[in-house]
Amino acid sequence: MKDWNELKKEWLKDPKFRKLYEDSQPEFEIAKAIIRARIEKKITQKELAKRMHTTQSVISRVEQARTSPSLSFLKRLASALNASLQVQFKF
Repeated sequence: MKDWNELKKEWLKDPKFRKLYEDSQPEFEIAKAIIRARIEKKITQKELAKRMHTTQSVISRVEQARTSPSLSFLKRLASALNASLQVQFKF
């Protein structure tokens, strides 16, 4: 059985898959950052949702990269995590 890295390498040869993969990277980076911050702060999705005045299912969807969070959401998230929000463009 192939592992994820082998499958990804194979699938990235397909231009359509590569485009979809590259287009979804910001959402995955946001999801990883949220999960990492939540784990470091030792809080659950439910607790984070409570701090943000939203629902656990919203946090779950963002952490699964199933939605693109707004800038307003990210600002509320940063406040709930007692963190600063930084946006970067990499060249």
